[in-house]
Amino acid sequence: MAELLIGIDSGTSVVKAVAFSRSGLQIAAHAVPNSYVSGADGAATQSLTQTWADCAQALRGLGEKVPNLATRTAAVSVTAQGDGTWLVGAGNKPVGDAWLWLDARAAPTVQRLAASPANRARFEATGTGLNTCQQGTQMAHMDRFHAQLLDAAEVVLHCKDWIYLNLTGVRATDPSEASFTFGNFRTRAYDDSVIDALGLSHRRKLLPEIIDGSQITHPLTAEAAAQTGLLAGTPVSLGFVDMVMTALGAGVHTGAAGAACSTVGSTGVHMRATPVEGVHLNAEGTGYVICLPVPGMVTQVQTNMSATLNIDWILRMAADLMSDFGRPTKHADLVPLIESWLAASKPGAVLYHPYISEAGERGPFVNADARAGFVGLNFNHRFADMLRAVVEGLGMAARDCYEAMGSKPLELRLTGGAARSKGLRGVLAAATGAPVRVSEREEAGAAAAAMMSAVAIGAYPSMDACIAEWVTPLLGAAEPADPALTALYAQTYPAYKSAREGLATAWATLAETRHAKDRTAQ
Repeated sequence: MAELLIGIDSGTSVVKAVAFSRSGLQIAAHAVPNSYVSGADGAATQSLTQTWADCAQALRGLGEKVPNLATRTAAVSVTAQGDGTWLVGAGNKPVGDAWLWLDARAAPTVQRLAASPANRARFEATGTGLNTCQQGTQMAHMDRFHAQLLDAAEVVLHCKDWIYLNLTGVRATDPSEASFTFGNFRTRAYDDSVIDALGLSHRRKLLPEIIDGSQITHPLTAEAAAQTGLLAGTPVSLGFVDMVMTALGAGVHTGAAGAACSTVGSTGVHMRATPVEGVHLNAEGTGYVICLPVPGMVTQVQTNMSATLNIDWILRMAADLMSDFGRPTKHADLVPLIESWLAASKPGAVLYHPYISEAGERGPFVNADARAGFVGLNFNHRFADMLRAVVEGLGMAARDCYEAMGSKPLELRLTGGAARSKGLRGVLAAATGAPVRVSEREEAGAAAAAMMSAVAIGAYPSMDACIAEWVTPLLGAAEPADPALTALYAQTYPAYKSAREGLATAWATLAETRHAKDRTAQ
């Protein structure tokens, strides 16, 4: 009997293929680097052709590690980076390169659409605030300024959809990305009023069929089999977007009330699972509501544009200074010192807003002009104090996001590289006031995609049954929040929030100064 399940996770910079047993044991993984191109105008694009080639290579590489992989594979599944716009034309050929979630060119279109009287109704349907990452705003921008791209397209896809098309020949998307971009999270279907609010009713024909990969599969084509080394006819499942797949694999939904999941990597993704009727739509109109592959369940999501990138930044500053003084140092060399620096500094002494990305911030507020900064420095503060402030800034940003969803978590499940840091786990626990648990799952996104295929082929009667075997046993012991630190952060959080609200005017002035300099330089 074919006993293996393959999960594909195609990120912005790496494509992974991971083999699992039917009971969820990770057998092997193979990764292939991917790349994207940035432009001075805010563009961030990726080759569709190369992305598929990298995916096929990852599957072939996995086959070299797992004996008889093709004959042992019961099903294949795929998840990938979210948002972005992947245009496909005649003969299923790409229409140029994909606009990624990092692409900022749609910023003026976001401002125009956000000011429309129809925007609140759009938000009430999708549960999702507008930002430059999204396919809807990117298409609206293309429609005005690059109409030839949409004119040449026959279907508009996301990254995982493009890979699924190459695996199966089927043009489709999933309920998660379809509903938060063009639909209604309650019905998991397209909503004509949302499409109209984006000004895209005349482009409606470009939207693909919506399929749920936990219920429907399509067979691997002979052409894809030749390129990947797998067997033609192998069932292929279309997973949900990577954000919700990673959270599902890490424990966002295990039946425990009040549980939430934060992925703390280069970016920060904060999610809580809730029944549809429990969704809290904030007055600011920010965040996402993303369907889970569980009937009646969705996740509320707020995302920080930058998380550990802030730590990378301050460590690079230190490494550059050491190198300038004749001690060549890389920022990675300083990572082992983080715990000792945290121990040597005083909690809550300095505030830091972690908006280090040049694209500003998107959660729990949207402001392309937002920038990082320290508040409260004095002459006696040293590098350790600044490093602690940066780490605490990630905790405050997480709390800011959860409060925008209506309530703080009762338990926080963590995934991402930063979850390995005991100090950071302690800060996140105290900032949110919740005990933390770390998942031992190595490849949570690929695992959740594989879980969907396991349910689709009947290996489990339901997603909840699969979660009970694949996810819950891998959650580590709860680490309680330190009461004194929790009380301190409860006192300092209002200052953090009021400072970031008050800084908006300063950020706008700095942005105008930058733009004026750019215009002069031209």
